[in-house]
Amino acid sequence: MLDRTETLEKAKVELKENPDTAHQDIQEVRDMIITRPDIGFLRTDDAFILRFLRARKFNHFEAFRLLAQYFEYRQQNLDMFKNLIATDPGIKQALKDGFPGVLTNLDRYGRKILILFAANWDQSRYTFVDILRAILLSLESMIEDPELQVNGFVLIIDWSNFTFKQASKLTPSMLRLAIEGLQDSFPARFGGIHFVNQPWYIHALYTVIRPFLKDKTRKRIFMHGNNLNSLHQLMHPEILPSELGGMMPPYDMGTWARTLLDHAYDEETEYCPESYTLSVKDLEKDLSPKTMKRSQSVVEPGVLKRPEKVKSEEENMQPLLSLD
Repeated sequence: MLDRTETLEKAKVELKENPDTAHQDIQEVRDMIITRPDIGFLRTDDAFILRFLRARKFNHFEAFRLLAQYFEYRQQNLDMFKNLIATDPGIKQALKDGFPGVLTNLDRYGRKILILFAANWDQSRYTFVDILRAILLSLESMIEDPELQVNGFVLIIDWSNFTFKQASKLTPSMLRLAIEGLQDSFPARFGGIHFVNQPWYIHALYTVIRPFLKDKTRKRIFMHGNNLNSLHQLMHPEILPSELGGMMPPYDMGTWARTLLDHAYDEETEYCPESYTLSVKDLEKDLSPKTMKRSQSVVEPGVLKRPEKVKSEEENMQPLLSLD
């Protein structure tokens, strides 16, 4: 249930939510499940379906397509969702390094602010997939809040000191996995994605992934570079940490990790990225162009639709940036 009057009004005006017909809207979406027998819909309760309706402004067709993609993404990447808990060694390491960071204060629109300090990625201790798993786990926790289902999230990525060597570890298939998971398969509203202090090679990476982004997503990506004033025009510095030119103290990377891990935060864990069941090699093999497709129809299996121009599997296994 939504508690705050302003959130109720926002849901009504922006999302077309009507409490009097919400149950009927939910049932309309639930009735479409029979059209996709190839997908295991593991959760179909009212509260769960409602978040998909809110994410798609109560368009029944689009809400169901998102629901189907949510579960299909998990079916296609089973290893990634095994042991999806905060105490999983790889996830725990990523969380403790601030992947993601979550600010205490909301922005002026009631959105939760996530921050990533990209240079914190210790590639000897956990993989890009671990970071993605940690972010998805965190979003699953936060999206339980009906207020955030309506108001959404903002993501700020600080690329300061993110090296060319770190960037060279990223491949097209890794980034497409993240895009599929966050843009196409999760019921969250992202009001803005802000890049700050990004070097030239991050612009190069963005050029590669841009074709896989929806127009709405592209319009919500802001490249601020070193100009924090442009960030502050959209995000009040009163709620930002000092690293982002804000008035709050430096961000404590363990803040959100302690929330999820509680007493397990200080327990030692042994982890080697090479031993993770979903190795980078397996990831790149599984994410051939044949499997990286996007949703076509409510009634047709094979939800993900193939891009018009795709690279070969061999090209998808290559780093985007070469150190040679």
